[in-house]
Amino acid sequence: MKYVHVGINVTNLEKSIEFYQKVFGVEPVKVKTDYAKFLLESPGLNFTLNVRDAVTGNQVNHFGFQVVSADEIVAHKERLETEGFFARDELDTTCCYAVQDKFWVTDPDGNEWEFFYTKSDSDVHKIESTSCCVDSDTEVNQTCC
Repeated sequence: MKYVHVGINVTNLEKSIEFYQKVFGVEPVKVKTDYAKFLLESPGLNFTLNVRDAVTGNQVNHFGFQVVSADEIVAHKERLETEGFFARDELDTTCCYAVQDKFWVTDPDGNEWEFFYTKSDSDVHKIESTSCCVDSDTEVNQTCC
């Protein structure tokens, strides 16, 4: 396999391109009036934006990037805050049977992106976290993280 592919619906292509350029740190490889495509080599990701008249609710639980070190979490957080994003921290949190350091950013259509570093495994699914593994009805999502 060469790339994981994720396509999301967006309502404002220009704002979404601007957001994802900053999050991914690269320009899109293709832009049309109703479509944009980003190709990331690491991680291998083919990510597309597809314009729709309306997007209601978050159609997925969340997206994320697992990184290799706590230092990488800090570096990405600082980079995105420099770009003007508010990053919601969750440090030393137990979620999805793991102890993690993470932060979250939200795109213009409400899709959440998690950057996380797994410090260790845990026998506990979750300990009082503000958002990881919780859907809009505050039910634990067993497939996240």
